[in-house]
Amino acid sequence: MGPLSGLRIIEIDGLGPVTFAGMVLADMGADVLRLTRGGAAPAAVFDEVGGEVLHRGRAAVPVDLKSLQDRGQVLDLIADADALIEGFRPGVMERLGLGPDACAARNPRLVYGRVTGWGQTGPMADQVGHDINYLALSGALHPMGEADRPPAPPLNLVGDYGGGAMMLVTGVLAALLEAKTTGRGRVVDAAMTDGSALLTGLFHALKARGLWDGAARGANLLDGGTPFYRCYACRDGRFVAVGALEPRFYAALIAGLDLTPEEAPQFDRSAWPALHDRFAAVFATRDRNDWAARFVGTEACVTPVLSLEEAPLHPHNQARGTFVESGVVQPAPAPRFDGAAASVAPDRPFLSLDQALKDWRRP
Repeated sequence: MGPLSGLRIIEIDGLGPVTFAGMVLADMGADVLRLTRGGAAPAAVFDEVGGEVLHRGRAAVPVDLKSLQDRGQVLDLIADADALIEGFRPGVMERLGLGPDACAARNPRLVYGRVTGWGQTGPMADQVGHDINYLALSGALHPMGEADRPPAPPLNLVGDYGGGAMMLVTGVLAALLEAKTTGRGRVVDAAMTDGSALLTGLFHALKARGLWDGAARGANLLDGGTPFYRCYACRDGRFVAVGALEPRFYAALIAGLDLTPEEAPQFDRSAWPALHDRFAAVFATRDRNDWAARFVGTEACVTPVLSLEEAPLHPHNQARGTFVESGVVQPAPAPRFDGAAASVAPDRPFLSLDQALKDWRRP
């Protein structure tokens, strides 16, 4: 049983952060009902974006939110829920009669979690967008990538999942703690622009101290601007990641590269371009796995860059059970609690709305 066992959460099915947040909450033991678009066949509700991985651990209940009868039954579910999460554009749930006020009237202690790109308010609240747009406006995208190229999108990990889903989960859990004391729920407004901006806090702090050039890309400590914090191509076309920030780790790095401190001064910025070229030439003399083996057990902070296919096979990931196979190979739930091995909850059944209501009612 996970730490959220007994918690009841309604997930209004969507894409991106809501789906990921529902997975995380279910992984932690919450009883999550995923309300999907009405009319979907039992198999189809698991074939949408996310499939067995992002939809794991919770039941799917097709509903027609435009149906007065179905909306009434959803409100009956809400009456016995602890939280609801949704990711529609502002005003959509209100027009369906399922906005925060209508839900609070049925269940005053309900925590109502909302995640959008731009937030529930502001001049852009009603505009469309995607992860890359939210990152762009938050300032998080500009520092990413190489100096002589356009900013590089970090997949959808920062906006959708870091700034969106995980901020939604954090806000919902905080509001649930408060509701246990006050008996009153809250509306959680998780905007991906807000969350992505929050994730850049370190870089604003560094910039304020003159330690980060906010106008430049690929010229700073953590953006690939240093020769000792970046990736290098190896002889076989694969890559290693180097993160030797501290002086003693850097010393281990250059020793492994058969260089001396005199040849490779760490903090002489004027030498960094030439030193990067020197490191690149050395790493290009061996295959990736040769370098990985050479640095095993050292403090050089050199690791192989693994593909999605390779990562589940790495001995460390296997020892920890970082990935599991349940239908398909997928990341295991995280974080761990009490050192217990991570496992994926068994697939939950496909339920009709009537059956969901019957199973959901509290004694």
